[in-house]
Amino acid sequence: MKLPPEERARIAQQALPMVDLTNLADDCQPDDIRELWHAASTPFGTVAAICIWPRFVGLARDQRRNDAEDARAGDILIACVVNFPSGDEAVEDVVAATRAAVQARANEIDMVLPYRAFLAGDEVFASTMIDAVREAAGSEVTLKVILETGALGEPGNIARTSQLAISAGADFIKTSTGKTATSATPEAARVMLEQIKAASRPVGLKPSGGIRTVEDAKIYLDLTDEIMGSGWASRTTFRFGASGLLGDLIAALNGERTQKPSSGY
Repeated sequence: MKLPPEERARIAQQALPMVDLTNLADDCQPDDIRELWHAASTPFGTVAAICIWPRFVGLARDQRRNDAEDARAGDILIACVVNFPSGDEAVEDVVAATRAAVQARANEIDMVLPYRAFLAGDEVFASTMIDAVREAAGSEVTLKVILETGALGEPGNIARTSQLAISAGADFIKTSTGKTATSATPEAARVMLEQIKAASRPVGLKPSGGIRTVEDAKIYLDLTDEIMGSGWASRTTFRFGASGLLGDLIAALNGERTQKPSSGY
């Protein structure tokens, strides 16, 4: 059910700075990245980051430099994906991609945990890859580990992969690639938040995939408030991985006039 306009506007204002605006379409082109970059800076503030394929990091960096006269442009981070979406690449290839992205000045790395290897019983390989990417990224780059919770299925698997990612140095744990039949779910997010709460250091949550409306966003923000406490969610602890969400956020903040959603998943 759609919320009243005032409530939608309040939630939209909270959620907007926590969006990772995403285009990971297989046919993504440079013009799509330029469009994504410009969409990331709205009349109501900027999103947290754009999340893109590694090959576009340099282009995004150039867009940020070209927009230097806009003081807000520097607030938009550049995230890119590695081991995406299959999670099946060799460790050395994922490390090489990570190093190249960091050299191109990516601020954040979103890596897919080798979830198929984990499901086959190889926890060591999953941990080894996260460790290697953490080292390659360096301490100044935010590492988000995508668990692919829809494929993991069982809450126990989600809890265990959350633990592995946190132990190996993830700054965020993320639900999904958006490329499988089941993306983010509140049930998976709850399990992940419980592991974050139990962690001995700060770790963030990134629900990703299938979050398209203010009402969808509210479900995850309410869940986060319930488990982590009111006020915990911020750009440094919580992200929405989304492409279609921004349009509804802007509509809620702009008197409900429909906005064109971004392309991507």
